[in-house]
Amino acid sequence: MRSVPTTKVKLCSRAKHLSDSACNPQCCGINPKVVLTLENQTVGELLARKADDTPAPAQRALRRAARRAFLWGAEVAELARAGNSLTELSGVGPYIEKLIRQWLDNPPSKIRPIPLRAGFLTVCQARRILAKEPSWLKSVKGDLQMHTNWSDGEGTIQMMSAAAVERNYEYIAITDHTKGLKIAGGINEEQVEQQGREIAAVNEEGRIAVLRSVEMNLNPQGKGDMDPGCLRKLDLVLGCFHSSLRKTDDQTERYAAALRNPDIQILGHPRGRIYNFRPGLSASWEKVFGVAAELDKAVEIDGYPDRQDLNVGLLRIAKKVGCKISFGTDSHGPSQLRFMEFSAAAALSAGIKPESILNFMPKEKLLGWVDNVRRGSGIS
Repeated sequence: MRSVPTTKVKLCSRAKHLSDSACNPQCCGINPKVVLTLENQTVGELLARKADDTPAPAQRALRRAARRAFLWGAEVAELARAGNSLTELSGVGPYIEKLIRQWLDNPPSKIRPIPLRAGFLTVCQARRILAKEPSWLKSVKGDLQMHTNWSDGEGTIQMMSAAAVERNYEYIAITDHTKGLKIAGGINEEQVEQQGREIAAVNEEGRIAVLRSVEMNLNPQGKGDMDPGCLRKLDLVLGCFHSSLRKTDDQTERYAAALRNPDIQILGHPRGRIYNFRPGLSASWEKVFGVAAELDKAVEIDGYPDRQDLNVGLLRIAKKVGCKISFGTDSHGPSQLRFMEFSAAAALSAGIKPESILNFMPKEKLLGWVDNVRRGSGIS
C-alpha cells in the first residue's frame, strides 16, 4: 500500500475555522457550503458502494480510492472547505473528486458500512483517538510483526531495523512467513538459520534489538509447518491461519487448538479478515480469549489498514476476559511501520490495560514472558 502524501489544509487565519459564519470565500477561498460531517470512513464506504455498481476500469479506480481513504492524512471535508483540490489525495482523480464533492454538497444520511467493510478505523480517526492520550503511542517499545525480503517484504532486515530506530523503538521482531505459505515466499528451517546469522550481524551494531521470530503458517487444525526444534531457537513465534478463511460456521475449536499449540506465543491477525474482500472467521470469542488468558498467550492487533484485526469490538471482549495483546503492523516495507497508529488506537479505544500489552514491555520482560509461556506449554 503506497504512502499518502502529507496535505496542507489552508485555514482562515481569522477563525482557524470550522464554522460557516466565521469566514467567506472572498476572504480565504473557503467554500461555506461544505458541511464538515462526512468523514473519510463514510466517503470510503460510498466509493466502495459506487464501485459495486460500476463496470471496469472505473470500478478498479473506485475500489482503490475506497481503500486509500483510510490513509488520507486529512478529512476530505476539511480539504474541500479550505478550497484545496481533492486530487492531492492518493487514488483521487477528477472523476472521483467530482463524486466526493457531490456527496459533500448533499451528504447521504445514515450510511453504515456493510459487514465486509465495517469496523475499520481511518488514520484520521486513529490520530484523534491517540491525541486524547499522547503518552500511549510513545509507550510502544517495539513492533512484533513485520516482513522482509526473506519472504514477501520489500525491505532488508537492516532497512526495517533502521526505520524502527527512527521511531525510537527498543526492539522489533522479524516475522517472515514459513515454508507452508509458498505464495508469500515462506522460508524453511535452513533459511531461518541463515536469517538468524543476518539478524545477529545487525544486532552487533547495537542500535536496536532485532528479535528472531517467524509468522508460522497454521493449518485449520492449529498445527504448524515448521520443526519444533527450529522454533525453540527463536525469541518468539507468531502463529497465523492463511487457509480455509471463508468458513461461515463456528471456528471456536480451531482457535482453541491453535492457542494450545505449544510452539506459538502469539495468535496473529486472528479473524483473517481483509477490507472489502473477506469478512473473516466467526467464533465464540469470549471462549477463544479465555483459552489465551488461561495459557497466558497473546492475541494480535494487526495494524495493516486492510486488516485491523482484531478490531475494537472484539478487543473489548478480550479486555473483559483479560488476555495479553500484541501490536504488529504487518509491515512489508520500512514506511509501513507507521501503521502502529492503527493498532495503538484500537487498543486505546477498547480500553485495553497497558499491563496487558506486550509492546509496552521492555525487551527483557517480553522475553521473560515468552520463557514463562514456553514452560507452561511444557517447553524447557
